[in-house]
Amino acid sequence: MAPRPLRLTSKRAPWRLLFIILLVLFPICVIGIFTYAQKISYFLRPLWDNPPPPFKRLPHYYAENVSMEHLCNLHGWSLRTEPRRVFDGIICSNELDILEIRWRKLHPYITKFVILESNATFTGIPKPLFFASNQGQFAFAEDKVIHGVFPGQQRTAVNSLLLRAGISNGDLLIMSDTDKIPSPHTVKLLQWCDGIPPVLHLELRHYIYSFELPVDCSSWHATVHIYSPWTRYRHSRQTDLIFSDAGWHCSFCFQRLKEIVFKMTAYSHAYRVRRKDYLNYSRIHKLICSGDDLFDMLPEEYTFQELIKKMGSPRHSASAVHLPAYLIENADKFWFLLPGGCLRSSE
Repeated sequence: MAPRPLRLTSKRAPWRLLFIILLVLFPICVIGIFTYAQKISYFLRPLWDNPPPPFKRLPHYYAENVSMEHLCNLHGWSLRTEPRRVFDGIICSNELDILEIRWRKLHPYITKFVILESNATFTGIPKPLFFASNQGQFAFAEDKVIHGVFPGQQRTAVNSLLLRAGISNGDLLIMSDTDKIPSPHTVKLLQWCDGIPPVLHLELRHYIYSFELPVDCSSWHATVHIYSPWTRYRHSRQTDLIFSDAGWHCSFCFQRLKEIVFKMTAYSHAYRVRRKDYLNYSRIHKLICSGDDLFDMLPEEYTFQELIKKMGSPRHSASAVHLPAYLIENADKFWFLLPGGCLRSSE
C-alpha cells in the first residue's frame, strides 16, 4: 500500500509555522530591543538622571621661559624652597606605547613610578603580564619603578605599593589610569608651589584613537594629592576642584587592532560589547579612521544641548601642536598617534 502524501492543510499547520517563526525571531527581537532601548535610554538621560555638581575650575597659567615664582604667584600660591617628591601611581593593562610616552615626559619630575598590573582582567579573564614581559622598553626608568602584581584588579592594592615605594606625608601623588597623562609643566608647577589644594582633579584634553581626533576637555578622573595618612587610591570624584588644561587623555590609542580588541573585552566597560561583530577587525579599522564609537553608543550627557553637540564623530585635526614632546621627537615610531595615521596593523 502506497504511503499517504503529507498534508499541509491541517488546521494546526499555521500555528506550528507561526511558532517556528516566533522562535527564530525572538532572540533577534530581544537583541534589537536591548540595543535600541539602550540608545533611547541614553538619549533621554537628561529626563531621568541628575548631573553631578559642577566642578569649580581653577585657572591654569603657563608660558615658556616664565619664572616658577611668577607662575606660583599667578595661581595665588607661593614658591617653595625645594620641590616636593612626586609619586606617579597607575594601574596598567596593555597600554605600553602610551605608558612609554607618559614616563619619558614625566621622568625628570618623578621620584618613583608605582605601577600595578594583574594576571586577570576586570572581567575575570586570565591575561599576560604585559609590563613584566616588556620591561626592556622601560629600562630608562628602571631605577625609579616599583612594580607589583595582584591577582585581580583592585585599586586598593596600589596603597601598599605606594608605602613600599617610600611615600610620606607632604609628597605629591598622581592617581590616574595609564592613558591619562598630566603635562610635565603641570607636575612641575604643583611640585614647586606651596598653598595648592590637598586634592585636585586634573582637566585633560580628551582624544580618541589618536591625537588627530580631539573629543573635548571633559576628562576629569586623574587627580593629584598632597599625601597624608588618610589618602587612599581611587579614581572616583574626590573634590569639586579641577585644574584646567592639565594634560592629555588618549582613549584606545593603540597601534594594533588586536590590542584594541583586548581592551574592549577586558576593561571595566566590557559589557558594551553587545555583539560578536563589534570585535571584527575591518569594522574597528573603519571606525578608527572615521572617529566613530566602537560600541555604537550615544554620548553620556546630562543635557540635550551637550548630547546633540557631541553626537556624531569628532572632527579630524591637522594640528600636532601642544602634544607630548616625546611623541613629536619620535614621530617615526608613534606615527599612528599623529594626523594621517589612522591605519592599524592586525598583528
